[in-house]
Amino acid sequence: MAHAPQGNPISYYVPHNSRWPIFASLALGTLVIGLVNFIQQHTGVVDNKGTLPGGLMFFAGVVGIIAVLTLWWRDTVKESLANMNSAQLDVSYRMGMMWFIFSEVMFFAAFFGALFYVRMFSVPWLGGEGEKGIAHDILWPNFQAVWPLTTTPGGETTEAMGPLWLPTINTALLLTSSVTCTFAHHALLAGNRKAQVNWLILTVLLGFIFLICQGMEYHHAYSEMGLTMGSGIYGSTFFLLTGFHGFHVTMGATMLTVMLFRSMKGHLTPDNHFAFEAAAWYWHFVDVVWVFLYIFVYWV
Repeated sequence: MAHAPQGNPISYYVPHNSRWPIFASLALGTLVIGLVNFIQQHTGVVDNKGTLPGGLMFFAGVVGIIAVLTLWWRDTVKESLANMNSAQLDVSYRMGMMWFIFSEVMFFAAFFGALFYVRMFSVPWLGGEGEKGIAHDILWPNFQAVWPLTTTPGGETTEAMGPLWLPTINTALLLTSSVTCTFAHHALLAGNRKAQVNWLILTVLLGFIFLICQGMEYHHAYSEMGLTMGSGIYGSTFFLLTGFHGFHVTMGATMLTVMLFRSMKGHLTPDNHFAFEAAAWYWHFVDVVWVFLYIFVYWV
């Protein structure tokens, strides 16, 4: 909702009884337990005798989470269309989305912090700078303190991923998609559903094209550059940052796809469209994170 709805004027909101929280907890628990068992079984810590394979449990948990979220949000959409949401609930939705995006900011801040620590502290120390320079002679005598670190302790070498051309193309795609998303929002506020749908289609297409280009980049890294997740600290930080960002792009593009179908059905109006605003906030956040990635992972 863009403004307070015309429906229920109460100043507080008590959620009705719902079965979805307990189902979500069960699915999430299955997912986590399955993932832990899968890792332990894969590393030989435990075997599969008498237990459900961890991979199967993890897959069941993922399917369960997707099913619960789909059905739960279906009920939320029905409540919105029935004009059951109060002004206080609108504020709660907005605060919830803002805190969620803040948690995502902290998520990426931790990854960027790891990259900063490696480049500013670990690499210089290992190279012989400061009091910890003794590590140079003991751990890696032939080490050269340069970034990106393209040589591993085992002697394997890889190439560093430069900004040209796929990363630059991806930057242009995401920045353009942020503009088209804003145009779709303005069309929604103006009540122009046709323009709103067209701009959303373009936004979604740009998002998925970004993912295709990132897949091409990863294929090039693995097959031609020798850059993998096992390529030392450079490879692990590169795929950690770009991979998790790609996951967030996937989630954002999925959210916008749902908004596209809801727009086609006429669910969103100038006075009742917070779902679109939440998806747009998330999409702009993803774009901003990519700008920092593009600068600190590919250029600096």
